[in-house]
Amino acid sequence: MLLQASALSLAPLFDALSFSLSAGDRLGLVAINGAGKSSLLRCLAGQQAPTAGRLTLARGATALLVPQELPEALAGLTLAEALRRAIPPAERAHGAWRAEAMLEELEAPEALRATALGQLSGGWQRLALLARGFLADPALLLLDEPTNHLDLAKIDLLTRWATAPGAPALVVASHDRAFLDEACPRTLFLRPADSFLAPAPYARAVQLLAARAEAQAGRAARAAGEADRLRRSAAELKNVGVNRRSDTALRKSAQLGRRAAVVEASAPPPPAAPRAGTIRLAVGALHAKRLLTVEDQWVTAPDGKRLFRSGALAIGAGERLVLLGANGSGKSSFLQLLRQAIASPRPGIAASPALRPGYLDQGLAHLPPDSSAERLIAGLTSGGDAAARRLLAGAGIPVPDQQRELKKMSPGQRARLGLLALRLQAPNFFLLDEPTNHLDIPGREALEEAVLEAEAACLLVSHDRHCIARLGTRFLRIEGGKLREVDGPD
Repeated sequence: MLLQASALSLAPLFDALSFSLSAGDRLGLVAINGAGKSSLLRCLAGQQAPTAGRLTLARGATALLVPQELPEALAGLTLAEALRRAIPPAERAHGAWRAEAMLEELEAPEALRATALGQLSGGWQRLALLARGFLADPALLLLDEPTNHLDLAKIDLLTRWATAPGAPALVVASHDRAFLDEACPRTLFLRPADSFLAPAPYARAVQLLAARAEAQAGRAARAAGEADRLRRSAAELKNVGVNRRSDTALRKSAQLGRRAAVVEASAPPPPAAPRAGTIRLAVGALHAKRLLTVEDQWVTAPDGKRLFRSGALAIGAGERLVLLGANGSGKSSFLQLLRQAIASPRPGIAASPALRPGYLDQGLAHLPPDSSAERLIAGLTSGGDAAARRLLAGAGIPVPDQQRELKKMSPGQRARLGLLALRLQAPNFFLLDEPTNHLDIPGREALEEAVLEAEAACLLVSHDRHCIARLGTRFLRIEGGKLREVDGPD
């Protein structure tokens, strides 16, 4: 046995959690934002102490946590050096070739290899952290939201690393439904008091979880019915005992009352599934049939480097375009170009005069980091602070967190805040750059439903395969310095 968790608790996030891992096991960890996934991973890595329970790692085994964000200590290292230093010191002299081989597998350009991690895109930072984790080759690798910011090809590469013979045991906290299905044969649904370990990948595990809840509800209903019958009998006997002054009848009445309580306690109703707030979108009126027309444009990086040519493109009312391409190919730069052109017209890009865009940045950098959530939302609604607090609570941001600066909020909270701000602006055209990053699975499903229900026109950058398949009506791919329309994401 590689790892044994026995009655593990971390108040108030989860309680009496027990599971085990053997060498090579792969476990998916699923929960809503803020339910304790990252905290559990830190416990398994030995970085945080549980409040109760026992955690045992096999003698000589190591557990390594790959975090969501780039640690400050690594920001100044070049990509090549960061990978080289991930190899255990005793193996570094004769094993440096492994770092070189990893760079080749990542298809990292030479210029990128000499660039500091802090200057790389979110996708390349994530790749560097994941590559370091696999190069370190621990017995247990703990991955926190590993597919965030990765393009589809790199998610496929990560899946191959995770499922390769001889790979470390994995615990993966993720909201990527397709990746969980492909990489994790078991799924742990983390709950405050009723966690559930399913011997199946995510899609099948959801069905098992629903069947478990249905069975629990059935047992609870039967127990409640039996308890009610016993209490009615106890009441009748009590009346007999009082009216006839029968001690025997009174004793039997008391016995039946106690039996009713035991029966009821033996099958409590299943706890309600945790909720993280509601995601909705509001769409402003727009009567134009053609929203945006783009003539052939060069799309450039922030430093002026030319990335690709757009070719001619027209976006009509109700169309949902998905923009695909490798990390660093220029997807975010294209969204920024269109956003700037809508705000300030430029040659070659024509927008309907009634077009009102709503933009969501993948890193949420468009939100003021020093503002509080309450101050930001109060500025977007006419109801003042009280209305802002209600809206934030409804979006899954509790009152104690509403006064915190945005830069101190969790990634999941910032994602929900960004979507709430977008809703209050009531745009009629959405520019969404990785909107599912950091959203939990219920949040992703709710966002998909909101976009479909609103029949919103949008240009969407996403690597969430479920999201792409549900929302896309047209698909664009950046490849070989050109933007071209393709039949679908496959």
